Amino acid sequence: LEQLSQWTVIVEDTGDFDKIRSHQPQDATTNPSLVFQASELPQYACLVEEAVSYGKSQGANTDEALNLAMDRLACLFGREISKVVPGYVSTEVDARLSFDTKASLEKAHQLLSFYEELGVDKSRILTKLASTWEMMLACEQLEKEGIKTNMTLMFSLAQAVAAAQRNATLISPFVGRILDWFKKSTGKESYPAIEDPGVLSVKSIYDYYKCHGIETIVMGASFRNKEEIIALAGCDRLTISPGLIEELSSSDEQFERVLSEDSARECGIPYQEIDEKTFRWLLNEDPMASEKLSEGIRGFTKDIKKLEDKLRPMLEA
Repeated sequence: LEQLSQWTVIVEDTGDFDKIRSHQPQDATTNPSLVFQASELPQYACLVEEAVSYGKSQGANTDEALNLAMDRLACLFGREISKVVPGYVSTEVDARLSFDTKASLEKAHQLLSFYEELGVDKSRILTKLASTWEMMLACEQLEKEGIKTNMTLMFSLAQAVAAAQRNATLISPFVGRILDWFKKSTGKESYPAIEDPGVLSVKSIYDYYKCHGIETIVMGASFRNKEEIIALAGCDRLTISPGLIEELSSSDEQFERVLSEDSARECGIPYQEIDEKTFRWLLNEDPMASEKLSEGIRGFTKDIKKLEDKLRPMLEA
């Protein structure tokens, strides 16, 4: 891990801030699934209770109270995480709004107003948006307002190009979920790290960005093993689960830097401009990216509903 951190900023992918405290990454990322998992841990019951109390006191009815409590809980986790990392905390906009630009902007503003109330400056927060066309437009507007964004559920160069054109602060291209798709579609049980389709996807995005002088931060995400991480040594940032951080910390394996701005300058990928019809066509032509994007939105939605099911009876009590 120490070796990797010479070239890459380490980010931890969890809502468990006790883990974050022990590992001391620069930044931390959460998503609806991770917030739900953390909310199930007994040590964080006080945050759940605080969010429920807030929803009860401010909501005119149960649905409004639930909406407020859900947002408040995400921000309460974010506030606690911001106390133990010096850099960014990523908080995700409700995945069910992934095709509604206006509602996503309203939700982003709501989350940031909660952070302000909780004493966390908006400069510390990355607003996470799924990489749909509608969220590219939301990203563009938020960045114009000085609100930093993290474009997530990213599986293709087309999504990465569109995000860069809209001045996203950071993108989270996924690795492991791409590998999952290729293993399932080809029947191939494993790939060497240098041939891993998820690794190759992030490398192509990194090379394109550096080749064309794009400042958006590339943060590889969703890893299945430490070999994928090592194969992306040198990427701007990598967000890594606690289990893989511990595995890297205990490993004495020696490895070289793989990605660098110098090596990326000869990428040979021409600069692209992507408008809505081009974006939709390229995504349509990429079955892996379109399927994994839809699946990711459905998965996050499922965990949002689980958390709502946990909070609703508490709000009605």
